[in-house]
Amino acid sequence: MSDVWDELQWRGLVAHSTDEVALREALASGPVTFYVGFDPTAPSLHVGHLVQVLTARRLQQAGHRPLALVGGATGLIGDPRPTAERTMNDPETVAGWVGRLQAQIAPFLDFDGPAAATMVNNLDWTQGLSAIEFLRDVGKHFSVNRMLDREAVATRLASTGISYTEFSYVLLQSNDYLQLSRLHGCALQLGGSDQWGNITAGCELIRRVDGAHVHALATPLLTKADGTKFGKTESGAVWLDPELTSPYAFFQFWLNAEDATVAGYLRAFSFRGREEIEDLARQAAEAPAARAAQRALAHDVTALVHGEDTARAVEAASQALFGRSDLAALDERTLRDSLAELPSAQASVADVEVVDLFVAAGLAPSRSAARRTIKEGGAYVSNVKVDAEDARLADFPLLHGRYAVLRRGRKALASVRLAP
Repeated sequence: MSDVWDELQWRGLVAHSTDEVALREALASGPVTFYVGFDPTAPSLHVGHLVQVLTARRLQQAGHRPLALVGGATGLIGDPRPTAERTMNDPETVAGWVGRLQAQIAPFLDFDGPAAATMVNNLDWTQGLSAIEFLRDVGKHFSVNRMLDREAVATRLASTGISYTEFSYVLLQSNDYLQLSRLHGCALQLGGSDQWGNITAGCELIRRVDGAHVHALATPLLTKADGTKFGKTESGAVWLDPELTSPYAFFQFWLNAEDATVAGYLRAFSFRGREEIEDLARQAAEAPAARAAQRALAHDVTALVHGEDTARAVEAASQALFGRSDLAALDERTLRDSLAELPSAQASVADVEVVDLFVAAGLAPSRSAARRTIKEGGAYVSNVKVDAEDARLADFPLLHGRYAVLRRGRKALASVRLAP
């Protein structure tokens, strides 16, 4: 327990905290019950949420007791976004998403033993609360002036405006902390730095109502090297649900981490020790082309979220696509997921010339350019070199009877799927 604060700081997981001396002392002196919350505003968590989930895991491994809150009540409203009002989802949808998020969080925490985690839902103490009770018992402790100063609120007031519903979100989250303090002895709330105003408002509510002093800890919002938001790709958010983001695409997201950010991502997302992470950071600086740090990061996070077997399968797929292992050894699901990330062409019959497929898939601008690539020895179908300029797809074995991988040179890839 005495080392966890230093560990969190070294891993770059402390952006803000209430009284640091008091919080460090509390974490060092005995088990602290803490909570971290997630709103079910989508059917899955994304990689941005993973910072909180894994920080909760680190605290639990240090002997502290986690309360994992999935907000069946707050999810019906949603924290104010800086751009526009959220679309409210119907209660049945939100209830379904609560279950899905709980199932995603559960594998990361231990629900047995002296530091056993507890899953909680703020609908349990909110749905029976009348408006009059809420305004008298919670609302009277909040200054509208201070609520107007919150960044998300101020931004919205200066642009699209904000509804009373979203404006009041901070009261609901603060009440969560109050109820968890009373029900479970919760003395620490963990969240992202964009939640700092909500978190500290909960600390203040507990002080005003019960006279207790509790703690708050915010992790930084991770960004890419250019300062843009972490966890977004051209196709959208990177989800933990394998049906929304395939394990192969998930692996590739981490594998493509920039050299300038990979060491920070390893500290935040990997459970490797300090010495090993520092060695990988050194390799990233001295031999960036080898991408040893990115490969370690991609494997570690994929294994955490999808399991070791899946991580090894998608890692093998990544190697196989570039000719470094056997494509035919990949199971169809992993192969299909990996090919979905590539430019593609479709063939109605196998008796189609490879040069036409290279053009259709965007690997060559013309048939003559494709023939030149073949002549120069840079064309491959499923890692088999194409020797003849008039070669056809039928000359090569199809993967699982209907797939092929086209490659130009070492890195340019595309897929082919034979129509059923």
